Amino acid sequence: MQEQAETTARKRVLLAKPRGYCAGVDRAVITVEKALDTYGAPVYVRKEIVHNKHVVQTLQDRGVIFVDETDEVPEGALVVFSAHGVSPAVHEEAERRNLRTIDATCPLVTKVHQEARRFARDDYDILLIGHEGHEEVEGTAGEAPDHVQLVDRPEDVAKVEVRDPSKVIWLSQTTLSVDETMERVDQLKERFPELRDPPSDDICYATQNRQVAVKAMAAECELVLVVGSQNSSNSKRLVEVALQSGSDAAHLIDFAHEIDESWLEGVTTVGVTSGASVPDVLVLGVLDYLAERGWGEVEEVTTANEKITFALPRELRQAMSDVR
Repeated sequence: MQEQAETTARKRVLLAKPRGYCAGVDRAVITVEKALDTYGAPVYVRKEIVHNKHVVQTLQDRGVIFVDETDEVPEGALVVFSAHGVSPAVHEEAERRNLRTIDATCPLVTKVHQEARRFARDDYDILLIGHEGHEEVEGTAGEAPDHVQLVDRPEDVAKVEVRDPSKVIWLSQTTLSVDETMERVDQLKERFPELRDPPSDDICYATQNRQVAVKAMAAECELVLVVGSQNSSNSKRLVEVALQSGSDAAHLIDFAHEIDESWLEGVTTVGVTSGASVPDVLVLGVLDYLAERGWGEVEEVTTANEKITFALPRELRQAMSDVR
């Protein structure tokens, strides 16, 4: 009986895999690093290149200047567009001001932009499921502003007005919770039974994979720690998924020092994961913190092996080639 009690009470960490950087984030961060190497500082970036405090600070230390809008960039200077994408209006303004641009938009976001343009050309009403004010949503909606209506909360479903119920399609922000998105789709289909699905899944493979990994371990955890920033949509969704999937508690943290010791009281199993814009060094910091407090046993919970990579933006590849 005593041996059984010791086994039950042993402290352990369940570490989700996949976690952390996705291919789109990796590409965006490397794009800025290579731009610094190729052109020298300063390199301007419109908005945060990815939604992570540590990444943004590290790049600032190397000479990156982050701006909210393109008109803050000196005329003729180099600006990188973030992984979340921008609207055609932003591209046009950059061209007007003679800015050199590198577009680090995630190819999966670009795919949604192309879908928005295609269905607008075919005169569809486009119902975009996403979070109001998120940069990705602003960029996608900007591709077809006269055709796109944003559906964020359940109450937004009732406000939607369409011209022809047989010509309506839904698209989505790539970083949403799969379950929440499908819940919104079901609500929309109650109103518009002929609502079309996108040609291919809009929610990115990495977002889905990280949610699946959390679902696989959450029920065994009294606590799940999600490493990620407050403005990271996909990281916040991981906290929600952990709670919905059976964890007693879940918290979003940027760094290990943000862990509240009281969270660990009475906890034997801690789940650890990270959002798609989080470098693994921050996760290692959390594991070290937990190990110092008795949670030294780490078991990886693997639900997928990601092998996707994206080529760097064409304009950067060309510039790097010219330098050589």
